[in-house]
Amino acid sequence: MTGNGTGSASGLYIASAEGDSGKSTVALGVLVQLAAGGRVGVFRPISRAAAGARDYVLDLLIEYTSVDIPYADCIGVTYNDVHADPDGAITEIVTRYHAVAAQCDTVLILGSDYTDVASPSELSYNARIAANLSAPLLLVVKALDKTPREVKAMVEMLTADIRASHASVAGVVANRSEPHHLAEIATLIAETGYRAWALPEEPVLFAPTMAELSTALDATLYSGDEELLEREAIDVMVGGMTVEHILERLSESMAVIAPADRSDVLLALVNANAAQGFPRLAGIILNGGLKPHPMIDALVTGLRPTLPILQCPYGTYDTARICASTRGRISAGSVRKIDAALALMERYMPADQFSELQQHSSDVVTPQMFEYQLLAQAKSDLQHIVLPEGDDDRILRAAGRLLRRGVARLTLLGQEDSVRRRAEELGIDLSDVDILDPLTSELVDEFAAVYTELRKHKGMTLERAHELMLDESYFGTMMLHTGMVDGMVSGAVHTTAQTLRPAFEIIKTQPGVSTVSSVFFMCLADKVLTYGDCAVVPDPTAEELADIAISSAGTAAAFGIDPRVAMLSYSTGGSGSGADVDKVRTATGLVRERAPELLVEGPIQYDAAIEPSVASSKMPDSPVAGKATVLIFPDLNTGNNTYKAVQRSAGAIAIGPVLQGLNKPMNDLSRGALVSDIVNTVAITAIQAQNLKKAEA
Repeated sequence: MTGNGTGSASGLYIASAEGDSGKSTVALGVLVQLAAGGRVGVFRPISRAAAGARDYVLDLLIEYTSVDIPYADCIGVTYNDVHADPDGAITEIVTRYHAVAAQCDTVLILGSDYTDVASPSELSYNARIAANLSAPLLLVVKALDKTPREVKAMVEMLTADIRASHASVAGVVANRSEPHHLAEIATLIAETGYRAWALPEEPVLFAPTMAELSTALDATLYSGDEELLEREAIDVMVGGMTVEHILERLSESMAVIAPADRSDVLLALVNANAAQGFPRLAGIILNGGLKPHPMIDALVTGLRPTLPILQCPYGTYDTARICASTRGRISAGSVRKIDAALALMERYMPADQFSELQQHSSDVVTPQMFEYQLLAQAKSDLQHIVLPEGDDDRILRAAGRLLRRGVARLTLLGQEDSVRRRAEELGIDLSDVDILDPLTSELVDEFAAVYTELRKHKGMTLERAHELMLDESYFGTMMLHTGMVDGMVSGAVHTTAQTLRPAFEIIKTQPGVSTVSSVFFMCLADKVLTYGDCAVVPDPTAEELADIAISSAGTAAAFGIDPRVAMLSYSTGGSGSGADVDKVRTATGLVRERAPELLVEGPIQYDAAIEPSVASSKMPDSPVAGKATVLIFPDLNTGNNTYKAVQRSAGAIAIGPVLQGLNKPMNDLSRGALVSDIVNTVAITAIQAQNLKKAEA
């Protein structure tokens, strides 16, 4: 990879020669894959944002960088600057770019959008910028509605234009290709001498959401679930024919335009969307500025449809025209588009094909790197995870993301018709997911018999066991115990006690471990630390604290963190005394006795554990002080408050809690868990399952 001549970061410039090429999609996928390998920033030489507005593409990309650079610093100049003085604009761009590059290993540079900002062509101007930044250019071309040979001819013309501007070409991405032309397009582009990738057309990336259509149409929400406005309208149809012919033409994720006084159409669409065997629509758009007749309004209100129904003031022609011209944007809040883009890139432009961009070796581990590595490791050997809370929207959204990214096989628990119906409303494909209902499953009798045998010493009866197996937590835990699944993730709805009680009774602890505990992976700006225990054991004894330390070190090692264990207290070394310090000192001795291979120090204060300058004065000869990676807190009060303080004050990403010490992988979610938290926890559980199988082999 060519450097930029300053000894700082390597750059990669992504540009296209026309609009709607999907350049932002490619940039997002490349950025996420690069961020897994080092400090990666983003730079926008020419911002698309009008005065006072923000560039939504830059906002999206900044979310996935692995360095903290302010938004304003990531912009070179505006379009007005380019129009006023093209040469002066490039000078300013170069200066501002190098300020970003000095803080990164790699910078992804996203070229301007197709607005004809320079002469003779916008691509030529982007190529000039790339040449001045010494950054090779990744060319994105739109292959939609072109034959493979037409794509090749276009690439030859455009790359000649780039070379004429003294820029080098890193490769060519033929985006939005016809799926059956992918191989031929890639082969023909490769014949031009450039590295080539071909990506298929993915309709969801360019489809507007119902919310975007609502804004474009100056519409209001007449009826339906406001959350479903975020679903994309893959197709739009004017419902101007008779009802039976409208129903014949419905397709999945379609928006249907109909005059508000066509009561027959409105009622037919509402009922079709709820009926078995019909597609799930994205929404209905009632045009003409009218309202349904009061009796029809009362009927719709009584039906309580979740399907979004919009009202707009335009006539049929203008409504259809506006819908046809409204293009979906991939922005920071476009969860389904982001997932689709990343899945597309991972499949057709895998990360190992960008390894040459990583020129700088570094010990830095950013949050983005750690999260990417979690998903990559989980995907390397698919595990089967059960999610007992299948009726929660967050679980469904997480399941959709996990399936699109190929992270795990999933089973959801819940009433099947209800779960699938809600998933369809959210635009989530669960066709490859088993959904089991403990209230009707034939497995309940089998599980009850096994559980009765396990708990007969506690006086368990078959009748009582049968009742317990109707509970999702017990049912999911029995699926794990009997080997039907490899791991379980719960807690988005259930309390920690509801999740852990079945685990203690059925799964039990690993041999040699008497304490079930937890860790959080604390992803700081440049490293990942392991905190334990911050969620399970309120006031551990010295023996339990030793258990927690040994388990936490093992968990850290399983996730690629070299364990150096600090047993935390309010004093360092022999400087303090008291029952609390003595407990930590005793626990440290037990760790050394039980796991002599571990590097462990204690008692030690937090600053001496992680800050080299403090460690050099307080414990200069310690192999742990100043570079601890596993921090063990003396009690839950200290641990829980510390992880939350670091999370909020230092902007750290806290991944967890990760349970440890159980015989099989099971993890508890916070009831405030975000979709991304659930995705990460499933990946962690899958990795734990992988490691368990390796240990048993």
